[in-house]
Amino acid sequence: MPAPTWDPVQYLRHADHRARPFADLLARVPALPGSPPRIADIGCGPGNATATLADRWPEAHITGYDNAPAMLDRAATEQEGPTPGGGRLDFVLADARTWEPAETHDLIVSNAALQWVDGHLGLLPGWIAALAPGGTLAFQVPDNADAPLHTLLRELARSARWRDRLGDVPRRPDSVHAPGAYLGALTALGCTTDVWQTTYQHVLHGEDAVLDWVRGTGLRPVLTVLGDDPAARDAFLDEYRTLLRAAYPRTPHGTVLPFRRLFAVARKEAR
Repeated sequence: MPAPTWDPVQYLRHADHRARPFADLLARVPALPGSPPRIADIGCGPGNATATLADRWPEAHITGYDNAPAMLDRAATEQEGPTPGGGRLDFVLADARTWEPAETHDLIVSNAALQWVDGHLGLLPGWIAALAPGGTLAFQVPDNADAPLHTLLRELARSARWRDRLGDVPRRPDSVHAPGAYLGALTALGCTTDVWQTTYQHVLHGEDAVLDWVRGTGLRPVLTVLGDDPAARDAFLDEYRTLLRAAYPRTPHGTVLPFRRLFAVARKEAR
């Protein structure tokens, strides 16, 4: 199965809604030990959220890592370079599955990326080891695999018409673990850990707004597989659109998309 192709323009169509969980995550990150701090953002996408790290830590050297060239090109073009507070933003092509920190970090963050990484619990020990004493690992992931947005996508992909091409393409329902799994894993690594869930009630605007939302994220694997067959792609989207319209009806004030996310902030013991 090919790796999903990403479209930064489509992703950024809902940038305000997507940025809010990152801001909520950062609000729980304690003071960092380094001066200036060294920060890594794993799965940085187009870099719009990464740039906000410089607002909180103006002198930091911040590097965003992503495995999607289109996303990194957008990030480098719009965000890379010195920051007003004397820090710097860099962007580097790397895969979270194989990324190994080459230096000590004060903060490692990941925003809505680990759900795409099979076995990501196994990455946490190495990332915690790369933190300076008193440093922090913070991440958030979508935790709504049981929502119609995803269940309808999986059911449609496994229907008689599509299962041969798409049966195993959508993200699996077990791609995110229960909150206790993250709490247990990070606590066992000696961290003071805070894990919580939040359900956002996103009010989206425009026709077929939920389909427009998912075209930037969860639908990317399907769009990639059908990318060389426009007729099949359009037929699938028509079926999925009909299902989403029924599950998320449009109202006079917009279309409401409930969206649950899981957050974790783990502070390494200071020596």
